[in-house]
Order: sequence, then C-alpha cells, then structure tokens
Amino acid sequence: MAISLSMVLLFAVILVVMIRGGSIKTGPAIVAALFGFFLASTGMAPSINRFMNSIADTINQISF
Repeated sequence: MAISLSMVLLFAVILVVMIRGGSIKTGPAIVAALFGFFLASTGMAPSINRFMNSIADTINQISF
C-alpha cells in the first residue's frame, strides 16, 4: 500500500515536532522556512525537485 504525502506537509510536521521538542528554537525555524521559500524561487529549484523525486521513487521501490 503506497501512501503519498505532500513534502511540504511532511516538512511542516517535522518542523513543528522539532520546535515542540526543543530541538530547534522558533527563530531558527523561521529562518529555515524563509530560506526554503526563497530557495524555491532560484534556479536550483528544478534540480532540488528532481533530487527529491528520485529519493521518493527509490523509497517507493523498496519492498519489505
């Protein structure tokens, strides 16, 4: 059974868990989110998207 989940939602959940757990403070979390937002508008965005898609495809091909 394959479950697909938006990467944005996944990273948002991870970020909230890290803030609530004390692993990362609110200030650095906001900086990280803004960095990701501005990185998405650069020329590197397509390369990063292809990389993340290849990782997702690789994970999807693993069978237990």
